[in-house]
Amino acid sequence: METTLRQLAAYAAVARAASFTAAAAQLHISQSSLSRAVADLERQLGTQLLERDTRNVQLTAAGAEALRIAEQIVNSHRSGMKELERFLLGESGTVAVATLPSVAAVLLPEVISSFRKQQPQVAIQIMDGLEQSVVDRVLSGDADFAITTGEPSGQLEHRPLVRDRFVAVLPQAHPLADRPQVSWEDLAREPFLAVGRDSSVRRLTDAAFAQVDAQTAPASEAGNVATVGGLVAAGLGVSAMPALVLPLLGSGPVVHRPLVEPAVDRRLDIALRARRPLPPAAQRFLTTLEEFRTQQRDLPTGVSWT
Repeated sequence: METTLRQLAAYAAVARAASFTAAAAQLHISQSSLSRAVADLERQLGTQLLERDTRNVQLTAAGAEALRIAEQIVNSHRSGMKELERFLLGESGTVAVATLPSVAAVLLPEVISSFRKQQPQVAIQIMDGLEQSVVDRVLSGDADFAITTGEPSGQLEHRPLVRDRFVAVLPQAHPLADRPQVSWEDLAREPFLAVGRDSSVRRLTDAAFAQVDAQTAPASEAGNVATVGGLVAAGLGVSAMPALVLPLLGSGPVVHRPLVEPAVDRRLDIALRARRPLPPAAQRFLTTLEEFRTQQRDLPTGVSWT
């Protein structure tokens, strides 16, 4: 028979109190049960831990060492159970969020700040990347959920979160900058600076040009939206970006104008693995995000809650 946590806790209580009667009262068990537990422990260890007489209980040398070890084990168990309880209540652990760079930089910081005030023991891990890599993070289990574009599938459940509208991004001195709004056909007549094909922004701009039957081969393309912003600022062409991306373009001399004919929105959803429960801390984070949505907290111009 193996030594049990109950036996160690019983022995530690007796050894600390130097009394079976006091320890039994502390543990709310009968004195006979307590005596039996200590006797079983001594029998399993093959040594006497306590010297007993009618009035006193004293520790043997082995008993003193056994008390030190027993208290370590009992305290470690108690601490571990409290840690598990905090995890199950969503008060500890790590929330792993996979998302697009624009969401990570613009939308999430205020949400994370609010969440951390409520749950300071929970760490937040942001995994930013392009659309497919973000989805893959969720499917592989590396991330608890994603905030991304794309359509629902059999593997992922989508919950609408925000929309951001595409705008024309123009050099400050460009002739189109004088207009109150710009059409996609207007952009198609200019050297167009595109982001890489793996980006959700590229997928949506290509679809918008196709919708107006404009054959537009990019004059240049770059994997990073900040690079595209720099190229526009240098006067090398024009571009189109959803509103949430604009803060990532840098501080160069560019202007933004509403894009029309058609107006194009990018929808960003919360994507979760279908039929898989979220860890408690991740569920609490989503609750905070939902509170931002229901309260209609302020968003940048061109971005709206869905």
